[in-house]
Amino acid sequence: MTGPDERAPDLATPSPEPLDPSGHEHRLAALTIAVLLATGALMGSVNLVVDGVLREGPARWSYAGTMLLLLAIAASLVARGRLGHGHTLALVLLGDLVYLVVVLCIEDPLRYATPLMLLFPALAAGWFLRPRALTLHMAVTTVVCVAALWPSYDSAAALGVQAGVSACTLNGAATSVYLLRRRVQRLLAETETLTRLDPLTGLHNRRYLVEQADRLWRQARRDGTRVCAMVLDLDHFKRLNDEFGHAVGDAVLNAVAASLTAAVRPADVLARIGGEELVVLGSVSDAAEAGLLAERLRAAVARGQGAGGHGVTASIGLAVTRPADGEDPVAALWRLVDEADGAMYRAKQEGRDRVATAGVPRARSPRAEETSS
Repeated sequence: MTGPDERAPDLATPSPEPLDPSGHEHRLAALTIAVLLATGALMGSVNLVVDGVLREGPARWSYAGTMLLLLAIAASLVARGRLGHGHTLALVLLGDLVYLVVVLCIEDPLRYATPLMLLFPALAAGWFLRPRALTLHMAVTTVVCVAALWPSYDSAAALGVQAGVSACTLNGAATSVYLLRRRVQRLLAETETLTRLDPLTGLHNRRYLVEQADRLWRQARRDGTRVCAMVLDLDHFKRLNDEFGHAVGDAVLNAVAASLTAAVRPADVLARIGGEELVVLGSVSDAAEAGLLAERLRAAVARGQGAGGHGVTASIGLAVTRPADGEDPVAALWRLVDEADGAMYRAKQEGRDRVATAGVPRARSPRAEETSS
């Protein structure tokens, strides 16, 4: 059984988060859109010093005011540090509106204000907006392209072709970014799941065990219950591997995992922490209930058989604690597991295929009494 020193690196591993991906996404949206707004405003401000680009009079002042507004919004987003989905949609639509303002202020829109300027809000929409909001943005983009190009074309057919090409290009870019984002999110979710699972048995691993400590301790304090830890070590598993090969050993281990999964309660945590060692954590009302659960798990292991009818038994160490206010759940978890670990070794010494409780001398089992009689 691994000792406490070997578990130390896992204790220092930060919990990656079940978390709340939306918090990080909202911060990323705020910073990304702030950068896009600031970049667009600075690039657009160049037109203020280039002759012949802007209309004279109120149009020039409206254009300058729009650029300043974009910089002010960018600064406020950086200061705020987060942006909700509704605000993101509003700012993306504002980007479409700003393009119309620019078109009205430019002498030659086809030359200095092509619809490709809408690429910034299109990319932001594709990455940050949800499907309904993205669909709304794509419809607005199409309308804006038509409105912006309308004064430059006398033919409705020519206008339709140019507006259609521009809108399809922009909406296609937004759709591609959205699909890319969905793919990235799926890959990240799968990777996150794999970091919490044992690759052989599909059970949870030590990292997940640590992550669940806070939940179990908080629930036990709230409900006035106890937390129990059961350390299971498969008996003579090395002998099984040596005699029949690791393929048989893996099959038996998977059969045991399936039996235990069916036997544990839904709220319990079942994890493989290395080799043939497994841990079960759960909430119980008292030690007697924990003992009944441990016996049920022992019987479940004995029933599990791999290909060829090979099976094993398990020695189980049981420890129970009442969580105290203010204690570190992770440190308390490993103290409890260490106590159950010691009881498991005692179960081995007393004959295997049995449950030993930490701090409680083991009475002779009926099987032992039948053997001696």
